[in-house]
Amino acid sequence: MAETEKITINVNVVDLGKIDLLVEQGFYSNRTDFIKSSIRSELSEHADTVDRIISDKKLLLGVSYYSKKDLDEVVASKKALDIKVIGMLVIADDVDPELVRKSIHSLKVLGVLRASTDVRKALDELK
Repeated sequence: MAETEKITINVNVVDLGKIDLLVEQGFYSNRTDFIKSSIRSELSEHADTVDRIISDKKLLLGVSYYSKKDLDEVVASKKALDIKVIGMLVIADDVDPELVRKSIHSLKVLGVLRASTDVRKALDELK
């Protein structure tokens, strides 16, 4: 599942002009190509640090999905989850806020959270 998210950045006019110059000269196909390349370069430069932090903090990397069944099983085990995700967390549409309150102790998502409005409100209460 290759998900992408749209982001918006503000760039001063001089930097934007320099980007456009590099595009015009054929170094990049367009502004987006320049920005993606720059992001990949920075992530590559800091890859060891990111990997260490992910390991140290026991973060899940990628897309994590929790269904109603998954969370019901957590409640049945009389435990609660401490969820830490880098990437995307998806909570199924049939999960209700009360189940979230019973099954999730803490939540940190660096990336994207996909959940119903009511579930999002319940998750905000955890913070």
